[in-house]
Amino acid sequence: MAEIKTRFDSEWVLLEDPESTETLEVTGGKVLCHSKDRDEVYRQARESKAKHMAIVYTGRLPKDAVVVL
Repeated sequence: MAEIKTRFDSEWVLLEDPESTETLEVTGGKVLCHSKDRDEVYRQARESKAKHMAIVYTGRLPKDAVVVL
């Protein structure tokens, strides 16, 4: 994830076959696409044939942001 965060700073990243910890923290995967536009990454996820995917944001969320899982 360190390399992904460095290469795609403050972007939404779609990962195929994500690696994760027991607490489901994403630790890596194959980058399928990335964009500053969240909707673009979601469109790519819908069109993807990948069986297992994760979407991560590599920037800092505002303090008042609400995250829905």
